[in-house]
Amino acid sequence: MIDSSLKEIAAALRAKTVSAVELATESLARIEAGNATINAFITVDRDGALAAARAADARLAAGNAGPLTGIPMAHKDVFCTEGVLTTCGSKMLSNFVSPYDAHVVTLLKAAGAVMVGKTNMDEFAMGSSNENSHFGPVRNPWNTDCVPGGSSGGSAAAVAARMVPIATGTDTGGSIRQPAALCGITGIKPTYGTVSRYGMIAYASSLDQGGAFARTAEDCALMLSAMTGHDPRDSTSLERDAEDYTRDLAQPLAGLRIGLPTEFFAEGMSDDVRAAVEAALAEYRKLGAVTVDVSLPNARLAIPAYYVIAPAEASSNLSRFDGVRYGHRAAEYGDLNDMYCKSRAQGFGAEVKRRILMGTYVLSHGYYDAYYIKAQKLRRLIAQDFAAAFEQCDVIAGPTSPTVAFGIGEKSNDPVQMYLSDIYTIAVNLAGLPGLAHPAGFGAGGLPVGLQLIGNYFGEARLLGVAHQFQQSTDWHARKPAV
Repeated sequence: MIDSSLKEIAAALRAKTVSAVELATESLARIEAGNATINAFITVDRDGALAAARAADARLAAGNAGPLTGIPMAHKDVFCTEGVLTTCGSKMLSNFVSPYDAHVVTLLKAAGAVMVGKTNMDEFAMGSSNENSHFGPVRNPWNTDCVPGGSSGGSAAAVAARMVPIATGTDTGGSIRQPAALCGITGIKPTYGTVSRYGMIAYASSLDQGGAFARTAEDCALMLSAMTGHDPRDSTSLERDAEDYTRDLAQPLAGLRIGLPTEFFAEGMSDDVRAAVEAALAEYRKLGAVTVDVSLPNARLAIPAYYVIAPAEASSNLSRFDGVRYGHRAAEYGDLNDMYCKSRAQGFGAEVKRRILMGTYVLSHGYYDAYYIKAQKLRRLIAQDFAAAFEQCDVIAGPTSPTVAFGIGEKSNDPVQMYLSDIYTIAVNLAGLPGLAHPAGFGAGGLPVGLQLIGNYFGEARLLGVAHQFQQSTDWHARKPAV
């Protein structure tokens, strides 16, 4: 039953042909059978899941159910969950049990979704391959010698392997869209400020945004509808009412203007990805859309700008992990300063240390103006480029990743090559725009290729509608890995 769409599962639950307890049990069995291979989950909450499923069955019996009631799901382990381990993929938080729920967790609980566990991730969401986790790398269900993408690779792999129908993720520079593309599923990052960051452990506060993974755009729309709305506890949460993101699913694509940035189709994209992307664009034209050339002249500067701004914010955000109040503390130390140094040295992995050092450097006296201020100026220019492009088109399309999933360990010793994996996604975060990735075919080695769609501010419903129309005429989203 978990292989079905969220809409089909919800219909079966209402018709009582399956119960929420049966669904949760099936999901837990799939995790038990496959997690040793995929390593998608850090924590499985069997007792909590079955209790939530029983409560969902009671709601269904009372006729008080919504689209997500009784649906098994997983949370990326960056979201705090009351009474459940919340590690952020780090040794630093390997013993941290959160005393409260993140706002996203609260909303999805209220919608009746059944959390079965917490998914693996790059440590503190820093990575593009999910190899930086203290709990070991996640493996791509399409080829377990390959990465699933990151940092939300555990969530993407769990949905792709049909362990759960839906999962949450976070996207700071592409960490929902890139793993969705590499795992052959659909993922959406909404406009910055649409989903509350309360209880979402921070990496780079001005870039982080929660979002959704599912097999289809329609499923993502149903999930996102339950996740959004103003939260006064998050100062960056926008004062907007919750929306129905399914409202544009039936809207035809006739006359839709799809912008193709010249910079996205230059050098750097592999031939197999290019072929799949061009075939997907041809399908959109068959559905009535027209393509227009646009330019994002500062997009090439997105990676250097991001790798100044994000590490600077990480340096500040991660200063709280000092071994004093919670998290890892060194077993032996001399004085307070020695405890700080040893606890952080032991608790953080290599990539996190690298980004903290970069961030501290660019914020230091004499370099703040030379690097950080200039990066923020570039950020504004990138946002202005998108604004100009949207005067010529309704949505922007292009590749999500320059290649299909690469081998585990292939880029581990070359951080710059690893960072270039996000070359098409980072600019979207810098501008605060919504972005979506959906399956668009297969490339080398039979590995999935994802098409990225970028919308104007608060254009999530239109993006989801566009992707849904594509998925009504193709079956890439229905393909599943042998694992």
